[in-house]
Amino acid sequence: MDANLPQPRTVVITGAGGGVGRATARAFAARGDRVALLGRGEKGLAGAAAEVRAAGGEALTVPVDVASHEAVEEAAERVETELGPIDVWVNNAFAGVFAPFTEIGPDEFRRVTEVTYLGYVNGTRAALRRMVPRDRGTVVQVGSALAYRGIPLQSAYCGAKHAIQGWNESVRCELLHAGSKVRTTMVQLPAVNTPQFDWALSRMPGRARPVAPVYQPEVAARAVVHAAGHPGRREYRVGASTVATLLANALAPGLLDRYLARTMYEAQQDPGEPPAGHADEPAPSNLWAPVDGALGRDFGAHGRFDATSHALYADTVLLRHPAALAAGALAAAAAAATALRRRR
Repeated sequence: MDANLPQPRTVVITGAGGGVGRATARAFAARGDRVALLGRGEKGLAGAAAEVRAAGGEALTVPVDVASHEAVEEAAERVETELGPIDVWVNNAFAGVFAPFTEIGPDEFRRVTEVTYLGYVNGTRAALRRMVPRDRGTVVQVGSALAYRGIPLQSAYCGAKHAIQGWNESVRCELLHAGSKVRTTMVQLPAVNTPQFDWALSRMPGRARPVAPVYQPEVAARAVVHAAGHPGRREYRVGASTVATLLANALAPGLLDRYLARTMYEAQQDPGEPPAGHADEPAPSNLWAPVDGALGRDFGAHGRFDATSHALYADTVLLRHPAALAAGALAAAAAAATALRRRR
C-alpha cells in the first residue's frame, strides 16, 4: 500500500442501515476501511454494504439489536473474527418518540432508553473489552445538542442523550486515570436530514420534521470520521446552531425554557401536513421492529428535506480550529441572547 494513503482500519458502526450511520459508513469506506455495519433492518444493511463496497471499503453486515448486551458482545466477536481487531467503534443507533411525556407509555419510554442509552453502553463495553488490553482504539459517541438542552415532545430521547453525556464523561475520566491510550470522544450534532422523521413513533397532529437549520447526513459523517482520527478532544460540536443552543442554555436556561415552550411544538411539525398513514393504518414506527425489514424498503441516508438542508458549512474551521470555534460561539451566543430578550 502507498505509504501516503491512510492505513485501513476495522470500524464498527451501530445504526448503520440509514441516516447518519449510513453516511458515516460511506465516509469510512472512502478511506479504504473495513466497515462492520450493525443494525436491525435487512434492507438498510444490505444497501449500506453495497455503498461501502462501491466506495472502496470492505463491508460486513451484522444484524443486531443494540439493546441486548449479549447480542452486541456476539457481534463484536464476529467482527474481530472476520475483519480483524476493532480500531474504531461508532455508537449511533437510537430510537425516539415524538409526543408529550404524558402520552408516552412506560414500555415505550423504556424501549427508547434501552436502545438509545444502553445501546451506547453495550457497544462501548464490547469495544473496551477488546481495546483496553491492546491499549489502543477509539470509541466515538454520536451525540446531539439535545444531550445538553432538552426540548418538548422528545423527552425520552433527550433523557437518553443526557444520560450518555454523563456516563461517557465518567468513562473518559477512568481511561485517563488508568493512563490508557484508548480514547472516547463525542460528536454533538445539529438537526440532520435523515429518515427518522418518517419512521419514529409520533403522536403529534402534524408530520414530524427536524428543527431548522437542517444539515445533510454527510456533514455529520465528516465530523465523525474526523473525530475518530483526532480523539484527543473530548467533544466536537457541529454546526453554529448547536453551538448557539448550548451557549444560550448556559447563559439563560430559564429564558430558553420559555422560548422553547412557545416555539418547539410548531417547529417540529410540518404545517398542514398530517402524519404518514391514517387512522386505519398508522404510520410505520421502528420502535419495536425495523421498518426496513424483509417486507419493508431501504430508506437510505437522506430524509425528505433535501431541498432545505445544508450540505456544506465551515466544518473544517469549527472542527479543527478551536480558537475560531470559540469566537464564532461567542458571536452566536450573543445573537441568541438578543433574540431571546426580544421575544420575551
